[in-house]
Amino acid sequence: MPAQRFSWSAAVAARPSGRTRRCRTLAPSWYERLGGQLVNLRDDGGLARQALVDATERHQAAGGQLAQARTVTQFRLARETALEGLAYVRAARITMGLDPGPELPAPDLARGAGVVTAEQELYGGYRVGPRASAATPHYYPGGFRDGTPMPAGWYATPWWKTALAAGAGTLGGMLLLDSIMGMGHHHGPGPGPDFF
Repeated sequence: MPAQRFSWSAAVAARPSGRTRRCRTLAPSWYERLGGQLVNLRDDGGLARQALVDATERHQAAGGQLAQARTVTQFRLARETALEGLAYVRAARITMGLDPGPELPAPDLARGAGVVTAEQELYGGYRVGPRASAATPHYYPGGFRDGTPMPAGWYATPWWKTALAAGAGTLGGMLLLDSIMGMGHHHGPGPGPDFF
């Protein structure tokens, strides 16, 4: 009876990469942290309400993304969603007069967008403020709209809701491309050590 051969290359190919294993470990921790924060906060019926609703939506979305995640890109999307939810929780805590907790990494899409420091009207007619008020009841964690930085702060209207719907198609396309091309399995350049 011939001896069975063991192929190291096949075994290595079948194993998830180190980056994917790291993502599987660290992405869920942001999701769990978001869930823990939401369990401990109660809707005050006031200005923090919408931020808590948005945080809950991000928690549900991140859970669905993690359940289906197989590649680095998919885990990265879940991480981004959870971090965005934590930004909403932080805003709600500040509005409720609670300790906001430790600083968090900004979601990638918010990096470089800045923070609102004073009540003002931004280009495009968006009324914003650094705190929740009757005039600015909707929190946005920061990002870009058509290449224009939209800083983190409280806005008069949730203009990003339509942007999120449009962005879902873009992210869905990215994930489809990732699965077709197997981009999540390569070992080339990618997110640095501060990725998670």
